[in-house]
Amino acid sequence: MPRKPSRKPIVTSAASRSRTDVAKLEDIPNIGPASAGDLRQLGITQPAELRGRDPYKLYDELCRITGQRHDPCVIDAFISAVRYMEGAPEAPWWEYTAERKRVLTERESGRH
Repeated sequence: MPRKPSRKPIVTSAASRSRTDVAKLEDIPNIGPASAGDLRQLGITQPAELRGRDPYKLYDELCRITGQRHDPCVIDAFISAVRYMEGAPEAPWWEYTAERKRVLTERESGRH
């Protein structure tokens, strides 16, 4: 009698899913309700709309339309979301803090 193949457990974590399986903004790693709300204010309603976007411009636009300067860590969350939707592995938002600081320093000095 042939042996039945064993079934593997279904894994549903964001890290294991195809980016096309990420149905809502809150499914993106590091994007909770508040960040999803920020993205919606920017007109982004679907995760795929983050592909090709500039996280720094998203942050600048968020500050402009809300009339307030948001915590710079919002940039880190935007970077992580954009990169994730472009195919980068899942990483905590703080992994992008050093990059953000470097880029903003370069911008301020006119090198970017």
